[in-house]
Amino acid sequence: MATQEDDEDEINPVKMIFPEEDEGKSLTMLGDAAAKQQLQQHYIRSIESTVVIRQLPSEGLSFQLWPAATTLVTLLDNHRCHPSKSPLTTTLTALSNGGDNNRKLKILELGSGTGLVGIAAAVTLGANVTVTDLPHVIPNLQFNVDANADVVAQKGGTVNVAPLRWGEDDDMEIIGREFDIVLASDVVYHDHLFEPLIQTLRFLLNGGGGEKKVFLMAHLRRWKKETAFFKKAKKFFDVETIHIDPPNEGSRIGVVVYGFVGKKLNC
Repeated sequence: MATQEDDEDEINPVKMIFPEEDEGKSLTMLGDAAAKQQLQQHYIRSIESTVVIRQLPSEGLSFQLWPAATTLVTLLDNHRCHPSKSPLTTTLTALSNGGDNNRKLKILELGSGTGLVGIAAAVTLGANVTVTDLPHVIPNLQFNVDANADVVAQKGGTVNVAPLRWGEDDDMEIIGREFDIVLASDVVYHDHLFEPLIQTLRFLLNGGGGEKKVFLMAHLRRWKKETAFFKKAKKFFDVETIHIDPPNEGSRIGVVVYGFVGKKLNC
């Protein structure tokens, strides 16, 4: 996740991460108690294969899986299995360049963390994906991409890794705007990052030519302050709810997936 390490003490996502016994996921602990690695296997039903992700909880939040990531992975998996029933079908069809099935989607993921969502997009959609996060997160992100290189290649996708600091002009120019879809999960939590995130999204969705681009964001609401992000985002983007997960046991709300499309703004 794109965050600053000095803020990580106030959020503990561990209690919200899926339990080890969940179907299709297994967890292996490696290393001593001070620096454990968690290798988690995610079975992707639609491709009958497994994606392996390394988490490093002792390194901070950016090295752990967050709940909304698994929602996007499940939606991508189900879309490949049953596109006629998928809430993603309308969006993906509209971006398929007039039904040209030979054209690969270009996808950018923001705040990729462990990279699970981006890797899942590559294997389920056969897409060309770029996963991004802060520079200190890149080594583990690259590790996970390399660990799944074979299955990604077998399914016709590619995954590239790049640093991206939200709101930094130099980083955004290097990344460019040549993407059909921008993905993110659980990236709205620190209010000082709302403005840099919106600035980055405006660059990606509102800039460049007239091509339609979509930002798909999975989000689990935690605080009232997050309302400020959506209020400001709606000044620049049309925002719609695409999917809502039922709440987990003990929770009042579930993960929501939103679609953002840039508005035509008068200069």
